[in-house]
Amino acid sequence: MPSLIDIRRRVRSVKNTQQITKAMKMVAAAKLRRAQERVLAARPYAAMLEQMLASVSGAARGDDQASELPLLAVRPEQRVQLILVTADRGLAGGFNTNLIKAAQRFLSDHSGKDIRIEAVGRKGRDFFAKRATLSGEHIGLVNKVAKLTYAETQAVTQRVTQRYIDGEIDAVYLIYNEFKSVIAQKLTETKLLPIEMKDEGQAPGDYLYEQPPDVLLGTLLPKYIENSVYRAILESIAAEQAARMTAMDAASSNAADVIEKLTLYMNRVRQASITKEIIEVVSGAAAQE
Repeated sequence: MPSLIDIRRRVRSVKNTQQITKAMKMVAAAKLRRAQERVLAARPYAAMLEQMLASVSGAARGDDQASELPLLAVRPEQRVQLILVTADRGLAGGFNTNLIKAAQRFLSDHSGKDIRIEAVGRKGRDFFAKRATLSGEHIGLVNKVAKLTYAETQAVTQRVTQRYIDGEIDAVYLIYNEFKSVIAQKLTETKLLPIEMKDEGQAPGDYLYEQPPDVLLGTLLPKYIENSVYRAILESIAAEQAARMTAMDAASSNAADVIEKLTLYMNRVRQASITKEIIEVVSGAAAQE
């Protein structure tokens, strides 16, 4: 049976841990608010860009010049590029674990093909450093909650896009966590390249174009890819902070339960010790009579 000193030391240790988890929850909540604002601000532009791209692609359907655009080239998928967006830090529940498992399933589903991973985030880089072929790594982007710029994510997109245009890869996929709410994140896997053009009927509205549709497509397609990656990283940042806030809240609650159980156990041990001392005093007094 542990002594009272050992139990008190453990209670004090758990209380210190609880203070840390509460502080991390507050920090994550503050970062989440800023990240959520950026995500909500980016979604309308992404939706409008997708709508415009669908409209232009409908107008360009049947155009030989538009069909020859490099980003629309369809090739047999033998060399596949995967962009994996994870976090740089842990203590976020199953956030990173779910992403890594999704990437492992992707590798399993595409076994026999040359798959290279563009790792955005330290956790994904560390896990696949010796388990897969990494084509590049980008550390520190997901830590910039309120300072991440569009230009910084272009380094990821332009690198991958140029490899696709040069014919080094045949397809590009993106895996990330989409922010839904504070307690819910959606694991998302999407195909970036080749771009799958929507039917004309799916694009609401009709537009008059001053430039030929193939010229507009040549301008919109790179912007669409860049914006997709930028938005995915923003979504991942918000989802990470939400997952960390939820995990730290659960850790604080668990610490409170542990403290309560240890305190109850400590009181029982102290009561037993006091009872034992009283019995010893009474027995000693009775022996002297």
